[in-house]
Amino acid sequence: MSTTKRPPRARPETLRRRQEILDAAMTTFGSKGFNNGPLTEIAEQVNMTHAGILHHFGSKDQLLLEVLSHRDRTDVAEFDDQHIPGGVDLFRHLVRTAFLNAQRIGIVQAYAVLSAESVTDDHPARTYFEGRYQTLRGETAEAFELLCRERGMDVPETVAHASAAILAVMDGLQVQWLLDPTQVQLGEASAFAIEAIVAAVLSPQPSALGDPETWPAKPGHATPATTS
Repeated sequence: MSTTKRPPRARPETLRRRQEILDAAMTTFGSKGFNNGPLTEIAEQVNMTHAGILHHFGSKDQLLLEVLSHRDRTDVAEFDDQHIPGGVDLFRHLVRTAFLNAQRIGIVQAYAVLSAESVTDDHPARTYFEGRYQTLRGETAEAFELLCRERGMDVPETVAHASAAILAVMDGLQVQWLLDPTQVQLGEASAFAIEAIVAAVLSPQPSALGDPETWPAKPGHATPATTS
């Protein structure tokens, strides 16, 4: 029989205060970024001291990671197992998430700012975002593979490109929407792109752009000479 003691369960008041801090941190990090978002500002929003924030989270870096984890939980809150579904349901979930994001600008803004910041080598969230994208690409590729098997078709090599493209389009549309929500319909544009990419994998058509040989040269290759 194991004698390992479970950690004490946090009191409701403590959980409530932690949630308030996470919400305030998401607002501050979303508007100012991690590096320029001071803990003092977060503390003021919840009527606490700088030391009080550290008491709950230990460090600013840890608070950031908790904010990102909180953001992830909101994306899968509708599922009993708290996990993204597979197959066609994954793509439907991505579309629903885009429409949901159009109603929660604070979460989207924080994610956009922090993901852009994370490309620097010393950013505390870099490992998180690297892992997040790797996981999402893998889950999206698995969903494509399941759809292909259900249709009795071989899995095309385009699955890897399509998986990365879906995530890129969703994140890119979020940035455009944040900059000018009157010109970009986040849910509708995301649904259009996701459906187009899924269709391109499952029902490939001749390229509308013409012969790839006529496209601009790839990096490292000279472009064909032109005459005036």
